[in-house]
Amino acid sequence: MPEQQLAYRPKPGEIPTQPGVYRFRDAQGRVLYVGKAKSLRARLSNYFAPLRSLHERTRRMVTTASSVEWTVVGSDVEALQLEYTWIKEFEPPFNVKFRDDKTYPYMAVTMADEAPRVMVTRNPRIKGARYFGPYPKIWAVHDTIDLMIKAFPIRTCSDSSYKRAMQSGKPCFPGQIGKCGGPCSMTVSIEEHRRIVDDFVSFMSGNDKRFTRELQALMKDAAETQDYEAAAKYRDQLLSLEAVLEKSTVVMKDSVDADMFGIEHDELSAAVQQFVVRGGRIRGVRSWTVDKELDVTTGDLIEGVIRTAYNSPDADVPREVIVPLMPDDATEISTWLTQLRGRGTVRLKTAQRGEKAALMETAVLNAKQALIRHKTRRSSDFATRSQALADLQEALGMAEAPLRIECYDISHLSGTNIVASMVVFEDGLARKDQYRTFSIAESTDDTDSMYQVLTRRLAHLDDAPAETEPDAAPRRFSYPPQLLLVDGGQPQVAAARRALEESGRTGIQIAGIAKRLEELWLPDSDFPAILPRNSEALYLVQRLRDEAHRFAITYQRKRRKRDISTVLSEVPGVGPARVKTLLTQFGSVARLKAASPEQIAETPGVGPALAQAIHARLHTG
Repeated sequence: MPEQQLAYRPKPGEIPTQPGVYRFRDAQGRVLYVGKAKSLRARLSNYFAPLRSLHERTRRMVTTASSVEWTVVGSDVEALQLEYTWIKEFEPPFNVKFRDDKTYPYMAVTMADEAPRVMVTRNPRIKGARYFGPYPKIWAVHDTIDLMIKAFPIRTCSDSSYKRAMQSGKPCFPGQIGKCGGPCSMTVSIEEHRRIVDDFVSFMSGNDKRFTRELQALMKDAAETQDYEAAAKYRDQLLSLEAVLEKSTVVMKDSVDADMFGIEHDELSAAVQQFVVRGGRIRGVRSWTVDKELDVTTGDLIEGVIRTAYNSPDADVPREVIVPLMPDDATEISTWLTQLRGRGTVRLKTAQRGEKAALMETAVLNAKQALIRHKTRRSSDFATRSQALADLQEALGMAEAPLRIECYDISHLSGTNIVASMVVFEDGLARKDQYRTFSIAESTDDTDSMYQVLTRRLAHLDDAPAETEPDAAPRRFSYPPQLLLVDGGQPQVAAARRALEESGRTGIQIAGIAKRLEELWLPDSDFPAILPRNSEALYLVQRLRDEAHRFAITYQRKRRKRDISTVLSEVPGVGPARVKTLLTQFGSVARLKAASPEQIAETPGVGPALAQAIHARLHTG
């Protein structure tokens, strides 16, 4: 791409060095990207580096843009605030945009109403409402509300029912059956009802111990004065609150109010799991997924997560926000969150040890599972798979869509124990029954290994049964692929092409998966073919590469375990059970080989003499 196409590039001296926020726009004035910088000049100069040095997605953004503008602000915190405001206002396509996996149900208390009501809602923007949750299922919200109004009888009826009841003087239907404790029931005034609502909100915010202690004291006093009717009432209220508490898992000490974010991401997608902890209990969960447009770091993702989680003026900001790692602008984010909360200091921190670290591991595990589900949903849809194959056909200039694709990966340990994997996708789905592994005895490098593997594989194509033998069952290993992918760049592609030419096979397209996943190298090409960032083909290539890598590593580990078992079995007194115990004790073959006889003797069931024999056998030859 010639440099003159970036005619809008400002002169370096025109860009200020102060902190600020910048916007890239296209020819129609649409905002493509919003970013912040502690030094505008230093940050923007990165976008106007030689185009060849930019990542493909960044290159696409700056070449799509036709102008860049910036606003200088007084501090880094102001830059953060303005960036968040503009991203929310303009929704730039190249910024990270998290989206909920689904619309979660919340419990909302309409604090702005004359007589606030508690309700179940999926609308996160009711003016003046206090939200609790989100809850994983809608029945969980209803169950909690039913229990809560036994202890805190506040209004549950609709606004129309409340208005009609107040005008007519006749209680609403829920009030008549004891399901609504609002003023329309004539049992409390608006002022008394407001106090009960405040207690309801306080309990749900984590101040639960105070109310359970108070009810226990009231129940005891009523029993001592023989007011058994009141004592029974307090007992029922206490049982209701304890039932609510049992439904929320205790994970930390009572004083902990925190939001915890687990994040998992790869080159193309990211998933987030949020745990809402109030009073030491998990009060809500929430998850997001995102397809990443530009290459972003974990720190950048964390900033986007925080912006998404607290983008409402009524956001419930806790005392602590716990993230996997501290972003570069941690101080500014903490200041911004403190301003949103309006009281106390919000601490942005990581979990290093103890119960918080354990819960963070759970949050990250949930994020990993969400990312897997996100990918699985894409691969299981027939229309999506068909689009992926069509995109791949177009990108590689193939005459037909590649219905059968084979992908190869080489794995080794510092040049030793070389293995290779072959994974097969047909119609965009993995065919695990047709996967193959290869052991390589001697090789000079990865390209030679790739040449050997493909030579061996392509030789089997000649063994397919003749069409004149209709009853002969074709061997699956003999099916020819339309597309042959190798993990690597031009050298690996050249090795694959040499093996293909020597085999005499035609009609098979070869491509190499570069480190930049969207780049596919073709034979005799000076530049890679670029897969569009949001194309389904890119996700298909990612799954092929990841599956080939996983299968190669799995095979290598099995071989290493089998090799060490074979070696150790030559030592008298060492059977399969002791081999397993030794590998469990040391964690890996490398650590076992590096251990001294004394360290080996510490393994349960292994004495000094046997440890000496094991050590000697591992270091012979």
